[in-house]
Amino acid sequence: MASIAVIDYGMGNLRSVAKALEHVSNTRVEVTADPERLRLAERVVFPGQGAIRDCIGELQRLELLDVIQELVRSRPFLGICLGMQALLRHSEENGGTAALDIFPGEVRHFQRALGAEAALKIPHMGWNQVWQTRAHPLWQGIPDGSRFYFVHSYYVAPAEPELTTGTTDYGIAFTAALGRGNVFATQFHPEKSQHAGLTLLANFARWDGSL
Repeated sequence: MASIAVIDYGMGNLRSVAKALEHVSNTRVEVTADPERLRLAERVVFPGQGAIRDCIGELQRLELLDVIQELVRSRPFLGICLGMQALLRHSEENGGTAALDIFPGEVRHFQRALGAEAALKIPHMGWNQVWQTRAHPLWQGIPDGSRFYFVHSYYVAPAEPELTTGTTDYGIAFTAALGRGNVFATQFHPEKSQHAGLTLLANFARWDGSL
């Protein structure tokens, strides 16, 4: 049995995430779209990059929507980038897209917040600091203000502020990490974030889902 499963729905650098997890843990990591293999995993990672409509469409085609709803209620679960945004109720992307509705809130485009005259480039791409807003097992050993790697044009605006576990400034302060119970998610890519990111993944590989 694979202790960690990476959800394979054809979007994102799945192999990079898997290799990073293998590097920091002593367990085999399986990349799979098989619902039964996902259910056998002790921990599940939901990565991704690209458009939210394509993401939801592929999950529906692969009959994974209900499986993800089951997994987020039953074991340590990590969302990354698009995998974080998909956990919200709704996204402005693609003219408006219903997401998984696991967390209340929406995903917004930076342009709406920054204004048409903003000098900052969109997408927000590169290294930026993350400020931890509350303690969490996945922050263990990671100094507050550590830098992580981002690539995104949309940001998460949770309806419940207590969901936010970390923020980043890019013209506005936005949620860079959120969590509740056994679920944690990041807008940044820990697999591309060198020491701090690998530390977070190592923490996840040991995490039992409790706070």
